[in-house]
Amino acid sequence: MKLKLILSAALVAGVLSAQAATQNAGVIGTNASPIDAQKALFGDPVIVKGKGFELKRSDLDQVLSGAKANAAAQGQMLPQDFDVSILNQLITIQVLLQKATDADRAVGKTEADDQYGKLLQRFRTQEAFDRQLEAVGMTVGDLRAKATQEAVAKAALKRELGIAITDEEAKDYYNKHAAEFEQPELAHVRHILLMTMDPTTRTPLLTNTIAAKRKQIEDLRKQVLAGGDFAALAKQFSEDPGSKENGGELPEFPRGQMVPEFESAAFTLTNNQISDVISTAYGFHILQSLGKKAAQKIAYPEVAADIKDGLSRQKIAKLAPDFVKKLRSDFSVEIVDSNLKANDERLQAAQEAAAKEAALTTPVPAAAENSK
Repeated sequence: MKLKLILSAALVAGVLSAQAATQNAGVIGTNASPIDAQKALFGDPVIVKGKGFELKRSDLDQVLSGAKANAAAQGQMLPQDFDVSILNQLITIQVLLQKATDADRAVGKTEADDQYGKLLQRFRTQEAFDRQLEAVGMTVGDLRAKATQEAVAKAALKRELGIAITDEEAKDYYNKHAAEFEQPELAHVRHILLMTMDPTTRTPLLTNTIAAKRKQIEDLRKQVLAGGDFAALAKQFSEDPGSKENGGELPEFPRGQMVPEFESAAFTLTNNQISDVISTAYGFHILQSLGKKAAQKIAYPEVAADIKDGLSRQKIAKLAPDFVKKLRSDFSVEIVDSNLKANDERLQAAQEAAAKEAALTTPVPAAAENSK
């Protein structure tokens, strides 16, 4: 059970992947719901039973759908037995919910509300967010309920295991790992992009089209230099779907994240300066500097919560497996789907064999050997 909200994060990833797909395709949204389609074809059987809860196929498919959409967007493949791993996470959440207190529920709700607020900021309007949720077969209520369940389970797990990281422990880690908290120089820019390749096939556009776009970007630069509103022109003309609606503004970035031509211009410009026309593999750009942030060490208060979260994860990794195994026995957890049950048993056997092999091959410390 990881401290990050990994299951609701998988759902969020699916929503964001759907957002990117509809932006790239130039469409508003779709009424098609993959989860609803699966229900219509195969029904929605119970796949896990336990005291006080049950899980249906749709509970698993909803998370898998988000994870698969995100993996496809990143050009990646999900690992083997991913579905069983996710199922075990869902089971863990449910058994922990049976142990949750009112205090756990209050902590979980606060964390889930914070996560939802940050996600909503990624969309222009609530309506746009609702459309993307619908595209992956979800509602706002679905997403918030699942995020809240996972956050409550996390709070219950920390309390049951007695995990609480003190400021002294966190500050000690911060002081001993100073290099981890060095923030490099950051550039902050707006840009206008006119693409010279097909975004789907990545093949170059026709020569005449490229020439016309070169003239257009030069004209746009002249308008900006004459006092034109860069952000307004970006919203109207830029072909970068990720920044267009924000007036071409990109998040701050360090060196090494952008293509060389773009990066060189971004770190050369001073505040509000306009670049020459920059040519990259994507097309023609003009940049406006919004400032740079010098390299600095991130102050402890800014990272204290993340350090405590990381140290908590380390402790949970050691203590949670045996605790969760006992909970599953206490709540009579049974995987009733025969395929998932067989896959889970095979996965558990493989993990136990790997643990035994690791124990046999781990060298015995000299002091322990001498004490025999």
